[in-house]
This record gives sequence, structure tokens and C-alpha cells, in this order.
Amino acid sequence: MDLPPPPGFSSHRSSPSSSSQPCLDLNLALCPLVAPKLEPLYEEEEEEERTNGHGISSQPIPNLDDFKRKQATGGCFDGGDENESPSPLCQLPPTSEEDRDLLSRFYDLDHFFTNANTTTMAACASGSDESKSEWAIVPAPNDIPGTLASLVVPPNMKRNHTPRSAEMVRVSNLNDEEKIYFRNLVRRRRMMYDSLRVLLLVDGERVGSKSRTSANLMPATGMTSRGLSLNRDKRVIGSIPGINIGDIFFFRVELCVLGLHGQTQAGIDSVAASQSPNGEPIATSIVVSGGYEDDEDTGNVIIYTGQGGKMRSNFKHSVDQKLTSGNLALERSLNYGIEIRVIRGFKFAGSPSGKIYVYDGLYRVVKYWMDVGKSGFSVYKYKLVRIVGQEEMGSCVLKHAQHIKEQLMKGVMPFGYMKLDISNGRENFPIPIFNNVDRDPYPLYFEYLPHPVYPKSILSNSPIHGCMCVSNCSENCSCAEKNGGEFPYDNSGILLKGKPLIYECGKSCRCPLSCRNRVSQKGLRSRLEVFRSPDTGWGVRSLDLIRAGAFVCEYTGVVVTQQQSELVSMNGGSLIHPSQFPNRWYEWGDLTEVLPNYPRSMFPPLPRVNFSMDVSQRRNVACYLSHSGNSPNVFLQFCLYDHGDVSYPHLMIFAMENIPPLKDLSIDYGVGDTCLTDGAGIMTTTNLPPS
Repeated sequence: MDLPPPPGFSSHRSSPSSSSQPCLDLNLALCPLVAPKLEPLYEEEEEEERTNGHGISSQPIPNLDDFKRKQATGGCFDGGDENESPSPLCQLPPTSEEDRDLLSRFYDLDHFFTNANTTTMAACASGSDESKSEWAIVPAPNDIPGTLASLVVPPNMKRNHTPRSAEMVRVSNLNDEEKIYFRNLVRRRRMMYDSLRVLLLVDGERVGSKSRTSANLMPATGMTSRGLSLNRDKRVIGSIPGINIGDIFFFRVELCVLGLHGQTQAGIDSVAASQSPNGEPIATSIVVSGGYEDDEDTGNVIIYTGQGGKMRSNFKHSVDQKLTSGNLALERSLNYGIEIRVIRGFKFAGSPSGKIYVYDGLYRVVKYWMDVGKSGFSVYKYKLVRIVGQEEMGSCVLKHAQHIKEQLMKGVMPFGYMKLDISNGRENFPIPIFNNVDRDPYPLYFEYLPHPVYPKSILSNSPIHGCMCVSNCSENCSCAEKNGGEFPYDNSGILLKGKPLIYECGKSCRCPLSCRNRVSQKGLRSRLEVFRSPDTGWGVRSLDLIRAGAFVCEYTGVVVTQQQSELVSMNGGSLIHPSQFPNRWYEWGDLTEVLPNYPRSMFPPLPRVNFSMDVSQRRNVACYLSHSGNSPNVFLQFCLYDHGDVSYPHLMIFAMENIPPLKDLSIDYGVGDTCLTDGAGIMTTTNLPPS
């Protein structure tokens, strides 16, 4: 069964012309799409604050004596070693009047924090171990027979063998709301496929199965059987709504699920002659992966070798090709001027399949001929030229990012880069700053903070009880039980399902650092950079390909209570309220559409996250993430590993989709459709009350 057309859409079926010369009529009439507009929901402030949570920082918390000593000697207080190289803040000392304001502000913050925590310390100290386990996730019931694979594709399921529709349509002139609708539809289907695939792999490992191929194909089978695959009810000619140039896929079957390319092995996808309204095959897309020795690819121009003439596992031709099937379909597309979607596939070390597939846009067949190939057999060749006016090819962006990365690793600063590492060696990878817009050095004015700063008075009152595993943790691990009886990550560190709170193994655990339940605490896994955009101001992008579900970075700053945040706001500071972020974690790993009866773990009602982060002077790379209330590509996930207070979790950022290199990273700050930024284009919620 195929999905019905989206609301507001109508089309008419193409029919053969009455004239002797066949003519295809490919049109899709669009009606206005009415979509609900999401607005932020602000809750009333609670009367009683929770101030007994805490976090951890690798640097000591400042005290007044150190502060006075630093100011007296003209130094810069950063809470670290005096022998460290000066930060950009040290190079820009404030005036004497600013000294007095800063000292006064420090006294006020210390006074507010002391008063806020005095009444709750005794209660925290008397808390028993049993009370701290009440926040553990309740495991899902284990009374479901069989494995996850038997639920996705039950043995008695009636497979959907209905062929794809032969009705050809072209989608164009979409407005902004329609583009958002289709983009979110595609993203949900991709998240569904990714979630099913990684969960099937983990489930297979649990029962001793080592077949990765079935885990890659089974999600597509289950989704198609339930009518969740896209663009099967119509054959879209040209661009697929919701799929952008540069989108990256790890498996050929993903292309089939979305309708981008309907063949799992063949390089040419087409409407068969038996289904075509005029009795002729029409090609719609090709995959260029270097599988033929006579292929030539220069980017904008492709010399594509037709299909057939060789064994599947052989690179060379062994018989002559014939002008049938896909070869004839490409020739007919030339005759009718039909644009062809081009997907490039090539080997990639960071892919779970060993290859990636990049959508590079639309091409047209301008010429075809028969030639003698390198093996001495006749082959059909097609010259395809890229249609002008499209975005840059994703495959070119990949090569460009790789070149920049190689230059930076050599210590060479390419044009537009202002500093090789704003973290000054405090992260796993250097974080450069790029600005070819106005050369504004704004991020250099802040001290880089690799970990959030929590007050010591909170840190000492919520110890966490770790597991006793002496090797890598097993399913019986106490940390796994707190996560609902399962580990939150697979063996590659990919998040399996979003949860209101994740418990990682920490310092009190006996398991090694290689434990699969230690992911976000290890820091950056991708090479990020801060860049300046003429459209969105400052932003963050990666020089590496980021997989869906992968950890990106942590949001850091100076943790302040609600009273302190009011003082910071009055002084014009920048604040981030963790409670403001929407629960986007629920979208990752949600299988309710494909498996409505799949048991889920029970999430206890966690206490309110009632703190803010002051990023006015100390911050990290996450502070420059762009805002997107419609289609963010990263989301916030609360996490604990170094203490047991659920009111003060770490703010970890994970990817919602495969993010290509040099793609702007965006998150939903929960501030509606209008971004609130300071004068430098940095997201700030100073004027918003914490929800």
C-alpha cells in the first residue's frame, strides 16, 4: 500500500498524445498547503527552586582570595594554572571601572548562591541510596515473544508486492511551508530507517546473529509492507520534494525507501515500457559508482556506460551491450528531454557500509552512441550534462572539506581562517575560526570552556554509585538497569534511542574507558569549526561527515541558579535555559509508526531542570549553534556520568540525521520561529524567562 498524496496536492495522470509522435505531459498541480505553526510553550515558574544538583569541571572553581590576588598582579582569572598561556580575555584587560563592576558582580553571585543552597544542603546530605534510584528508567516488559526482527517482518506478514506506480509527475514551485513539510517527512522516514537498522543490529548481536545484510534490508521491507516508503504512488520526475542536493546515504536501500532511486543493484532506474503510458521506458535516475571501466566523470559532465555486458562481480565487459531496458530508457529520456537524478557512490572509511551515496542534482542526456569499450566489446555511452543554477554538488563539497582538513592538520591556515584553534588545545581536535565576511574576531574575546562549571557546594552532595564490572559492561550491569535494562549506544557509539536522561558509566565505575557506555564524556569525535555567515551570523559546521545518532559536542557555560540568572540578565549577560529546549530526543528511535505495539521503557517524571548557563564570558563551540525551529539537524540529550543529581544533567548534543561536511549545524532552542540573537549573531535567551 502506498502513502496518499500530502494534503493540498492534486495531480492528473499523464496520457499518450493523440498524435503520432509520443509526448509526455508531466505536471503536478499544487494547492496551498496549510500546516500548523509551532509556537514555544512557556510554563509558569515553580515557586520552589531545586538547587541540590551539580555537575563537574576539569578546572577549579574560583574563590575570592584567588580573584583578588590575580587582579592585584594584573593577571587574568580563569580558574586554571597561572603558567598557562594567556587567553584572548587576558590580552584584552578591562579598565579599572570594569574591575570594580566585575568584582561587585562576583560578590553578588556568591551571596545569591550561598543563600539559595543553605536550606537544601541538610536534606541532600541525609538522602539515602534507595531514594536516588527512583529516577532510573523502568525497563520495557520482556514478555514479547521472538526478536525485534520477527516484529518488523513477521513470518506470517502479507508482503506488499504492489509495483510502484507508473504515473509520472513533476513537483515544482513549492512555497516555504511545503518545503518544510516534505523535508520533515523525509527526515522522519530516514530516522525511522536508521533507528530500525541499529536496533536490529543490536538485537541480532544479543541472539548471536552476525548478518548485517539482513539488518540493512529488513527495515526497508517492514516499512514498505506497512506503506511507509515514500513516492511509490507516483513516479516523480526531477527533484524529489524533501531531498536536498548534498544529502548523504549509507545504503542503496535507503534510496529505495525515499523513492530517490528504486533499484537496489541496477544503476539505471526507469519506468518500464509495460507501465509507461506511451509504451516506452523512461529513465528517472542513475547511480554513478565507477562500476564500469569505460565510465568518465568530470563533475558537471559524465560519460556514462550503459548497463549489461558483464558479470556482476566482474569489472570488465565480456559480451556486447544491447539497446534494451535501462539503456533504451536513457535514450528515450534524451528524446523527451527528461532530467535525470544523479547519485554518486564511492568508498568511504567512515561509513557503516564502507560506501556513501551523495545526491548531486539533475542532469540531462545530451548525446548517446555505441562505442568499442576497453575490453573490445560494444558498449553504449551517454553524455550527461549538469543543469545550471543548482547548488554545489555534494561530492565536490566532500572533496573540498577533505582538502581543508589536510591543510589545517599541517598547520597551514587557508584563506578566510583567523585562528587554528580557539580551544587552545582543550578539545580532542583543534577548533578553527573562519570568517571571510567581515573579519570580526568575536569568538576570540571569550575564554574557551571545555566542561561546564558547577559550584563546589553542589558537587560534593550527590555521589553516583557506579557498576562493578571489571571488563566491558554486560546487560546485567547496574548502569544498564538505570537506562531501562539496555545500553543507550551501539558498539560504534551511535545513540539507539533518545531518552529523557541517559546514564553513562563514570568515575565510580570499575569498567575500562573502552566501555560502550562511555561516549559523550570522551569529548569531540568530529572536527568542528566556528564560521561566519552573511545570512545567519556565527555558526558551527564540521569538516567530517557526522552520522545520524552520533555525539557532536557538549553545551558548556557557568551554571547559575534562577536567582543568579536574573542578576546576570539585568547586567546584560547571555543565558541559556536548558528547560527551554523542546523534547526533540523523543523523535530519535521512535518506532510507533512502524511498530505501534512495540513495548517502550517507562520514563519516570524527572524533576524540573531549573538552572541556567551563563555564557557571557566563558563558553565553548556549542554556543555558536544556529537556531532552527522547523528542521534542526541536532538535538539536546540530558546525560549523567560524574554525579547523581538529575536536576543538573550535562547538555549533550547529538545528530538527528547524516550531516555532510561544511553543513551548518542547527538546534531548536525552543524560542519559536524567530531567532533571538545578540549583536554578533549569537543565540541568546536573555529576554526569555526560563520555562
